[in-house]
Amino acid sequence: MDYLVYAYLQLAHYEEARRTLDKLNTMEGLGMADFKVGYAATAMPVRYAIERHQWNEAAGIKPDPKSPPQVAAIAVWAQVLGHLRGPQTSDVSAEISALAGYEDQLHRMGNEYWAAQTGILSQEALAWSLQDGGKQKDAESQMRAAADQEDAMEKLPVTPGPIVPAREQLGELLLQQHRPAEAAREFKASLVTSPNRKNALEGVAQASTNSKR
Repeated sequence: MDYLVYAYLQLAHYEEARRTLDKLNTMEGLGMADFKVGYAATAMPVRYAIERHQWNEAAGIKPDPKSPPQVAAIAVWAQVLGHLRGPQTSDVSAEISALAGYEDQLHRMGNEYWAAQTGILSQEALAWSLQDGGKQKDAESQMRAAADQEDAMEKLPVTPGPIVPAREQLGELLLQQHRPAEAAREFKASLVTSPNRKNALEGVAQASTNSKR
């Protein structure tokens, strides 16, 4: 179902994605403590909100208390983007602290792979917070560090990829900073490792349009 939602979103078949989410919401007794179940059930509404840039929806996503920390982190990351990327931003210090806590918990569990992935989510969240605070250079540096780290990590064969690649987010950040040529380069680089993502393709087109103005 998670893969199906992802596919529908990349094709802009939003109603079909919504119907799949509706089916999820009718399921009772989901074992959210199980990674595979918890991840998919959390990722689906996160994808649906973030891919459509519906920031109010993203801000309202809550982690399930039974979820493993690396799964709960995805919901909290979505909250951060929701609070910071909509028209009316709000403080996200508690959410950023929560992400750091999940990363620390994973280190203590010896789960270094997911600790690193959660650390990337924390860096992305901090980058958007810095951008919201007008610290554009710091925001770029933070997001670029997240993108470089993500690119350097070898993904485990049976684990899901990021909800939104960090390098795609770097392109979005640079677009907000009115740097379309640099944004286009990052979107194109992201498409090499995450081919045909709708928002990255649209980012390239938007950057090209803005460059001509």
